[in-house]
Amino acid sequence: MTDGHTEKVGFIGLGNMGGRMGRCILQNGQTLFGYDVNPEQLNIPGLQAAGSVGELVQTVDIVLLSLPSSAIIEKIVLGENGVFDHAREGQIVVDLSTARVSSSRAIHDALAGKGVSFLDAGISGGAKLAEKGELTLMVGGDAEGLERVRPILELFSSHIFHMGGSGSGHAAKILNNFLNGISLAATAEVMVAAKKTGLHLETFLNVVNNSSGVNFATINRFPFIIKGDYLEGGLTGELMAKDLHLYLELIKELGVVSFQGASCLNAFEVANGMGYRHEISNKVVDAIGDLAGGVRLHKEG
Repeated sequence: MTDGHTEKVGFIGLGNMGGRMGRCILQNGQTLFGYDVNPEQLNIPGLQAAGSVGELVQTVDIVLLSLPSSAIIEKIVLGENGVFDHAREGQIVVDLSTARVSSSRAIHDALAGKGVSFLDAGISGGAKLAEKGELTLMVGGDAEGLERVRPILELFSSHIFHMGGSGSGHAAKILNNFLNGISLAATAEVMVAAKKTGLHLETFLNVVNNSSGVNFATINRFPFIIKGDYLEGGLTGELMAKDLHLYLELIKELGVVSFQGASCLNAFEVANGMGYRHEISNKVVDAIGDLAGGVRLHKEG
C-alpha cells in the first residue's frame, strides 16, 4: 500500500467542509467510502455509504475525519465501536478537524499502539477554496505517513506543509484561526464605523487594501459582504468561538500572555448570543451593526 490512488479511502464527517473535500476526491476519480451521523450528508453522487464507523474502518486503508470538536473526535475514534476498536495495523487516520492539541496527541499515541498512523491536519481556505480543491493543509505527525496519503490530500488542497510531530498541525491551525478571527472581528468593527461616518465602502476597502490595514478579511471577505454576499457555507459563529477557546487554552498551556484573545472571543460570543450562532461567522459584522443602531453594510443610502 504505497500508492495513495490504489488504496481504499473513507471519510467520516461529510458536513460543511468534509462534504466539499469528499466531492473533490470523487471528482478526481477516486473511490470514496463515507459515514456521517446525518444520513442526508451521504447523498453525494458516487459516494459508497457505510452503515457505521466500524464498517467504514474495516473497509478502507485511509480514514479521513472532519468533525466539529475534540469531544466528538474522541468519541468517534476512541469510543465504543469507534475507529480504534476496528482499526488494523498499517492503516492511516488523518484528522482534518480543528482540535485540542493534547487530545490529538493522545489519539496519536493510542492508535500507535495498534500500529496505526495518525496525522493531525488542520485546513485553511474556507468553503470557497474547499470546493475548488485549493485548501492549505498544515500536518503534524509521521513524515512517511504524510507522503503516503499526500496523493489523496492533494485532491482537495494546493498547499501541504509538514509542521513536525504529533499535534503540530492542529497547533498551527489554532494559531492561524486566531489571526483569522481577530482580522474578521476588527475589520467588521471598522467597516460599521466607516458606514456610519458616511464613507463609500468600496473606495474605503480599496484604500485599506493598498495601505497598512490590509488583511485577509479586507481582501477576501468584505468586498463581497458590502454587496450583501456573506459567503455562506464557511465557519459558523459557534465554531469560530470554539476555535478561539482552543486558542486561549493553548496559549495558557504555553505560558504566553494574550492581550487580544479574550476581546476577540467576546465579539463572537456576543454575536452568538444575539442569534448569529449558526450563521456564518462573517455575520459578526451584522451583530456589531445591530449594536450600532441597525447598520447593514450592503444597504446604501
